[in-house]
Amino acid sequence: MFGVEEIQSLNELELAVYEYVMLHKNAVSYMRIRELAAEAHVSTTTVIRFCKKMGCDGYAEFKLRMKEYIGFKQVAPLSEDFSEIRTFFDRCETDAFQKKLEEAAAVIAKTERLIFVGIGNSGHVGQYGARYFTNLGKFSLCISDPFYPINMKDAASTVAMILSVSGESRQVVKIANGLKRSGCRMISITNTEQCTISRLSDVNLPYYITMLRDEDGVDYTSQMPVMYVIEELGKRIRGRLMED
Repeated sequence: MFGVEEIQSLNELELAVYEYVMLHKNAVSYMRIRELAAEAHVSTTTVIRFCKKMGCDGYAEFKLRMKEYIGFKQVAPLSEDFSEIRTFFDRCETDAFQKKLEEAAAVIAKTERLIFVGIGNSGHVGQYGARYFTNLGKFSLCISDPFYPINMKDAASTVAMILSVSGESRQVVKIANGLKRSGCRMISITNTEQCTISRLSDVNLPYYITMLRDEDGVDYTSQMPVMYVIEELGKRIRGRLMED
């Protein structure tokens, strides 16, 4: 209902209406136009202009759409069923997954530095991963800026760890392509191996759990499998460093 283009079209007075509406969404649906105008310190004409810029014919339609919007925005309780996480941990014990972990650890161990790449929730996990690996003795950095310029002069001694739930994020794919062209080896942790990031990677570690996103694209997908894989790889790298 409140798109970026619509909000950008608002003038200062109309923005005052928007800010009041967003702070009092439940109450606005039951307010008269004069009440809203008084609370937002604007005229009723300004409220009408605001409603029209939001794609409504008038205030009555705006209130109706607000009620629908509020109902639509109600977030369903997140599932407390941990069966998927248990299944993931069971899969981690299989020979196939253990072989992939060893393969990824071998790639990381042969390089001087490790770069984590991720945006949004994956970016925060990447920052944790970079700190975790550095604490264990492997120099690591994290790229969480989708517009970060790629200019690798010593790519042969660098491995990139790409974190992406969908494996299809346009910004992450762009960064991964840049690193790939620079000659970086790539390891990825994604929700499925049937994705672009996986195909770009030397080793892919998929975790296969339900992706949870709301209507605005906000991601609630658990990052627990990613955290586990990062820490498991870190411990294996630590063991290799101790042997050297």
